[in-house]
Amino acid sequence: MRGVRSETTERARRLRQTDNEAEATLWSELRNRRLNGNKFVRQHPVGRYFADFACREHMLVIELDGSQHVDNAYDRERDEYMSAAGWSVLRFWNVDVLKERDSVLETILAAIGGKLDGKVTSADLRYLAALSKSENPS
Repeated sequence: MRGVRSETTERARRLRQTDNEAEATLWSELRNRRLNGNKFVRQHPVGRYFADFACREHMLVIELDGSQHVDNAYDRERDEYMSAAGWSVLRFWNVDVLKERDSVLETILAAIGGKLDGKVTSADLRYLAALSKSENPS
C-alpha cells in the first residue's frame, strides 16, 4: 500500500495529526497489538467516511465522540453505512475513555469476541453490528 499518496491517504494522515486527548489515550492501548494481539489502525477509510479506529480482522470500527455528537443524525447515517458495508460500529464518549478506560477496553474485547450483537444503545455506549449478507439491501 506504500507508494503514491492518494487524496484518501493524505486526509487520513491529517486526521491522525489532530487526535484529541481521548483518541491519543485509546490509541496508546490499541497500537502495536497491545489489546490481546488485535491489530488496529487509525483513521481507516470506509467508503466516504474515516473510522477513528478499525480492526480489519474483526471488521470492527471504534468511534470516539464529544458532546457535540449527542443524538447526531449524521453519526447514525454514518454508522448505518458502515454496518451495511460489513463493519460493526462501537461508539464511546471521550470522557468514558479518559475516566473508565478499563471498561472501554473490556467492551471492545466483548465486541471482538462476539459477545455483543445486534444493536445496543445506552447513555454511554452505542453498538451497531454489521449487517449480514441477507440483511444488506445492496
